[in-house]
Amino acid sequence: MRYVIFVDDHEPAHVHEFGDGEAKTNLRGSEAKPELLSAAGMTRTDIRHAMRTVKAQQAMLPERWNEIHE
Repeated sequence: MRYVIFVDDHEPAHVHEFGDGEAKTNLRGSEAKPELLSAAGMTRTDIRHAMRTVKAQQAMLPERWNEIHE
């Protein structure tokens, strides 16, 4: 799975996940937890894996979003 924050992307702060399909996760979801925004072509297992990875990196990813979009 590949995780991407695009340089020319828009708010809200989010990360794109690419595997056999793709998903998009809001980095600042409700209660400061990542929130799945969309998924297409991914199995439930892939979505759970992507969400676990984003949650595990939830301290780093919003910081990285801010650095890229300053």
